[in-house]
Amino acid sequence: MQNLRQDLTYALRQLRRSPGFAAVAVMTLALGIGANTAIFSLLDQALLRALPVEHPEQLVVLEGTGKAWEGHSSSHGGDTEAYFSYPMYRDLAAQVSPKVMAGLIGTSPSDFDVTFKNASQIASGEVVSGNYFTLLGARAFKGRLLVASDDTAPGANPVAVVSYNFWQAHLGGDSSLVGQTITLNGHPFQVVGIAAPEFHSAVWGELPALFVPMSMLDQAIPGRGARLTNHKDRWMNILGRMAPGVTTEAAQNSLAPLWHALRAEELKALGKRSQRFTDGFLTNSRLLVLPGAQGFSYQRGGLRTPLLVVMAMALLVLVIASVNVGSLLLVRAAGRVREFSLRSALGANQGRILGQLLLEGLLIGTFGGGVGLLLAPIALRALVRQLAGGDDVSMFSSSLDARVLAFNFAAAVGVSLIFSMAPALQLRKPNLTIALRGSNASASGGMLSLRRVIVCLQIGLSVLLLIASGLFVRTMQKLRAVDPGFDATRLVGFTIAPQLAGYTPDRVAALAKHVEETVGALPGVRSVAVDDSSILQGSSSGGNITLEGYTPAPEEEVDAEKSMINPGFFAAMRIPLLAGRSFSEADSATTPLVAIVNEALAKRYYGSARNAVGKRLADGGSNKPVYDTEIVGVVPDFKQTDLRSAVDPSLFLPLEQIPAMRAPARLYFHVRTALPTAETISALRRAMQQLDPALALDNLRTMDEQIDQSLANDRLTELLAISFGLLATLLAGIGLYGVLAYVTAQRTREIGVRIALGSSRAAISGMVLSDVLKLAGISIAIAIPAALGLARLLKSQLFGVSAADPVTFAVVTILVAFVAIVSALLPARRAANVDPIEALRTE
Repeated sequence: MQNLRQDLTYALRQLRRSPGFAAVAVMTLALGIGANTAIFSLLDQALLRALPVEHPEQLVVLEGTGKAWEGHSSSHGGDTEAYFSYPMYRDLAAQVSPKVMAGLIGTSPSDFDVTFKNASQIASGEVVSGNYFTLLGARAFKGRLLVASDDTAPGANPVAVVSYNFWQAHLGGDSSLVGQTITLNGHPFQVVGIAAPEFHSAVWGELPALFVPMSMLDQAIPGRGARLTNHKDRWMNILGRMAPGVTTEAAQNSLAPLWHALRAEELKALGKRSQRFTDGFLTNSRLLVLPGAQGFSYQRGGLRTPLLVVMAMALLVLVIASVNVGSLLLVRAAGRVREFSLRSALGANQGRILGQLLLEGLLIGTFGGGVGLLLAPIALRALVRQLAGGDDVSMFSSSLDARVLAFNFAAAVGVSLIFSMAPALQLRKPNLTIALRGSNASASGGMLSLRRVIVCLQIGLSVLLLIASGLFVRTMQKLRAVDPGFDATRLVGFTIAPQLAGYTPDRVAALAKHVEETVGALPGVRSVAVDDSSILQGSSSGGNITLEGYTPAPEEEVDAEKSMINPGFFAAMRIPLLAGRSFSEADSATTPLVAIVNEALAKRYYGSARNAVGKRLADGGSNKPVYDTEIVGVVPDFKQTDLRSAVDPSLFLPLEQIPAMRAPARLYFHVRTALPTAETISALRRAMQQLDPALALDNLRTMDEQIDQSLANDRLTELLAISFGLLATLLAGIGLYGVLAYVTAQRTREIGVRIALGSSRAAISGMVLSDVLKLAGISIAIAIPAALGLARLLKSQLFGVSAADPVTFAVVTILVAFVAIVSALLPARRAANVDPIEALRTE
C-alpha cells in the first residue's frame, strides 16, 4: 500500500507537470467515453433492460405462426404474428397447465378522450386483462391495481388505473383522485388506483396514461366490442409468466398440442377450406414461446439495428481516442527513457516501472471517464429530445442509472489499460547504456515503428467511420428526394376521434362531411382530403380481398391496404387518375359499391391500370365470395406508411358507403391552403372549437413537418454518424501530426546532412509529404476492403444507396488524403527550415 501511495502521488505530480498533455488526453477520452455512455444508455433501455416487475426472467411473449388466415388484423408495430384474437387468448389462458405457465395476460393499446374537471384531452391508454398487474407483480402507488374480478362481463366494470406520470402531469397530482370518477370516451370510470412511478407498461416503449379492463373494450374502443367474440379479428398481444423452473423450450413443447387443438376448432368453424389453406392455417402453424424479460415492443424491431450500428461507431471512436492517447503517451515516454532507465539502474524492478505507467494511464482514464460522465447527460438529453420528435413524453429516459454508471466505469478502466500498454511494452527493456548517457537513440527505433502502426490504425478506423457516415448521408439525401406521390406543399393535417368524443358509429360519415364543409369554407382553403388512415405516420390497416377472375397461386395471399376516403381526397392531395373516374357525391350508401385501386394492385392482378377498371371484387377471403364492389378508377402509387417502404397494393373505398359497424375510430384531414400554414393552423383551431369543443384536435401539423418527423430516426443516425466520423478524422489527423512532428524531430541530424549536401528545401518537404502519403495510402488500402465488408452489414439501414457506393468511397479517400496532407504541412515546413549547422551540432 505504501508503494501504491508513492506511485499515485508521483503520477499526480507528473500530470501536474504536464497540464497541456493531461488536458488533451483527458478531453480526448472524455469525448469518446461520454458519447459511448449516452449511446449505451439508449441501447440499454431499448434492448437490454428488463421490465421493472417481479422475476422478469420468467416472462415470455407468444407468437402464432401460420401463413394462412382469414379475417382482420390490426398491427401497432412489431411482428404481425404476435397478434391474437381475444377468444384465442381466453381459451389459451383457461386451458394452459399451471405447471407450465403461471398465467397469461392480454394487452392492446387504445386512445381515450379523457375528461376530468371539465377539461378534455386525447391520451393513450392500454386495454388489459384483469390479471395484468397481478401476474406482472407490479405495485400500486396509491389505491389498488386491476384484479381478475374487474374483468368479468362486458361493460360491467367501469374502473381504471392511472399511470403515475399522467397523474402528475395532467391530473394535478391530486392525492384524492383515487375513488373519483373520470370520463373516458363519454363514459364514467372510477379511478381505483395509481400505478407505481417505475412501471409504465408490459409493452416497452409505451407510456399509457391509464389502464382499463378488457371487459370494457366497447367503451374503450367504441364499436369494437364484438372483438371479444370474434375469432377472425387479431388485435391483441399475449405475454405470459412461466412456472418456476420451466424453460421456454419446455413451455413451447407443452403448449403445442393445445395450440393445435384450438386452431383445429377455429378451422372447423370456418367451414371447408382447401388443402393449401389447411396446411398454412393448421398443419404448419406453431405457437412460439419467446423470452420476454424486456417485454413486447411495437418499436424495438425498428430501433435494434440503428442502435447497434451507432453503438459500434461510438466504440470505434473510443478505440481511436484510446489509440490517440496511447500515441501521446509514447511521445511522452520518449522523453522519459532516461528517467525510467535511471530508476531501473537504481534497483527498481520491471513490475514497479510498468505499474507506474499503468497507474498514470488509469488516472488519465478515470479523469476522462469523470468528464465524460458530465458530458453524457447533456448528449443524452439532446438525443432523447430528437427521438421524441416534438412529443412531450418519450419512451427513453435521459437519466443515468447504475447500469450506465457501471458501463462508464468499465469503459474508463478498459481504455486506460489499452492506451497504457503502448509505453509499457515499449519501455519494458530500456537500453541503460544509451539512455543514461542522455542519447535519444533509444527512442527512435522500435518506438517510431510502433507509432507508425498506431497512426495507420487511427487512419484506418477513421476511414471505416467516414464511409459509414457517408452511406448514411447519402441515404438521407435519397430519402429527402423521394417523391411521396402527392404534393406536400401547403398541406396541413389534423386528426379527430369522433367515437371517443361521443359520436355513435352511424354519425361518423355525416360528421366527416360536416367537418369537411366547415374547414373548406375557411379563408384560403382550396380543398380538403379525408381519410381513415394516417399518411406517413408508420401505421397501416389492411386485410384479405377476393378478386373476380383472379386465381391465386399456391401459398399466395391476396391482401391489400384499405382506406376510406372522401370524394375530394385525390384532388386535394393532387394525385391524378390513371384510368377510370374518381369518387363523387353520387357514391352514397344507397348506390352500388365502388372502389378505386392503386397502380400496384392493378398491375399485379390485372396487368395494367385500364384492365382493372370495371372488374369486381369482394371484401375478405371466402370460398363463396360476393363480388359486390366495382373498381371504377386507378390512381398512381403514393407513399402511405413511410418513405422507405415499397407501396403495397391498396384499395380505396368511399366513406359514405362504409356501414356503421365499420365506422373508423379516427378521421385524418389534410387541408390544402393558399395562406401561410401558421394562419391556417390558427383558423383550424378556432373553427373546430366552434364546431364541437369535444372534438379534440390531434397531430395538427404541416405535411412537411410530418415528413420531417417520419425521418427523425434516420436523421438522428445520420447526425451521429457524421459526428463520430468527423471526430475520428480529427483524432486521426492529430495523431498523424504528432507522429510526423516526432519523426521530423528524430531526423533533424539526417535532414541537416541532406541540406548540407545540396538537397533543396522542396525536396525535404517532399520527403516528409511522401512519408505521410505512404502511411495514409497503406491505411486506406487496408481499410477499404474491410469497409466493403462492414458496409454490407449496414445494408438494411440504407435506402437507394449501394453498400459499395463509389461516390462515398471516392469522397472518403480524397478527404482522408487531404487531412493527411494538412497534418503534414507544419512538420514539412519545419523540416525544410532546418538549419544544417545547428542540426549537425545536435545528436
